[in-house]
Amino acid sequence: MRLAAPISALMLAFAVPAAANYQSLAPFAYLKDMSTGAVLFSQAADQQMPPASMAKMMTTHVAFDLVKQGKLKLDQKFRVRAETWEKWHGPKAGSTMFLSVDQEVSVEDLLHGIVTLSGNDACVVLAEGISGTEEAFVDLMNAEAKKLGLKGSHFTNSNGWPDDRQVVTPHDLAIIAERTIKDYPELYKQFYAVDSFTWGQTMGGAPITQPNRNPILGKVRGADGLKTGHTEAAGYGFTGSAEQDGRRLVMVVSGLTSWDERVKESIRLMEWGFGAWDAKPILTNGKVALRAPVFLGDAPDVGVTAAPGTAVSVPKAIVSGVGAKIVYDGPISAPIAKGQKIAELVLTVPGLAEQRVPLVAAEAVEKAGPFGRMMAAFRHVFGG
Repeated sequence: MRLAAPISALMLAFAVPAAANYQSLAPFAYLKDMSTGAVLFSQAADQQMPPASMAKMMTTHVAFDLVKQGKLKLDQKFRVRAETWEKWHGPKAGSTMFLSVDQEVSVEDLLHGIVTLSGNDACVVLAEGISGTEEAFVDLMNAEAKKLGLKGSHFTNSNGWPDDRQVVTPHDLAIIAERTIKDYPELYKQFYAVDSFTWGQTMGGAPITQPNRNPILGKVRGADGLKTGHTEAAGYGFTGSAEQDGRRLVMVVSGLTSWDERVKESIRLMEWGFGAWDAKPILTNGKVALRAPVFLGDAPDVGVTAAPGTAVSVPKAIVSGVGAKIVYDGPISAPIAKGQKIAELVLTVPGLAEQRVPLVAAEAVEKAGPFGRMMAAFRHVFGG
């Protein structure tokens, strides 16, 4: 039986907050507080759109996973095929790492070429080196999309080159970013916050250094990723992340009309996320919110609390409007381990999507002995 118990907002140790209004310049926008799991802003977040170069995040994610598994080495080198160079060099080929025919390029350098320089050529060389053909690598991308639970995305190439069949959603892009940050923290740190990268030479032999296109890097405190994108169909987009004082936000904007508008909106949305919201801890020091009935246990009930460090996102403005309840399937069957998830806190805040926070058992409850089970069954049948 699904049970719900309303609880006082004061028990959660934060003030009753107000709606935090925001108007985005971007047709597509999404902002999530990774430290709490709360979605702070969502606009057309599950609507499909062209990914442009933000598709390169999936290419990088797949490569990171192979490195983590030991199937791909950062010092491993792949050759630039003449056919690949012919297709992906010159103004018609968009962003480039300035690779040369028959160059042997390490995976590490190719990843810098993808993440920092947004090199279309680097993506294809990496894809061909890993899977033999770009098409085979795209199969890995789509398999990973399914594994990550992406609902509205399908990839047809490794670099986001325009293709009507290739689509993503802002929500899905945020999932890719979040999982990259969580699953490969060292690789994320190594590649995504690089200010610039030097590769290739001019006709005069001078080295070519290109800056990272990330519009919040060096402009928002704690910014360290991720990827811009631009095509005529997609407009200007960006998936970004920053961490401040233990809070990490991930954001997506797309459909903007210019480079400058992308810079302005990316900074504005991220700063609003940090400035207008707080992450507040709940049920600190093992405070018990309620005691839930236990079925077939050596104790009649179990304390419901939050795991250490559990927090929720709340606006900084203070008025009325918050709602909080604990939901669980009860009675909860024994045995129950201390720290086992047994319930959820459902928090509703004006202007914010519903937050569902896992709650855990404050103590262990063992299964009752034969006599205890008999009495519990009797009470269950006759309501005693």
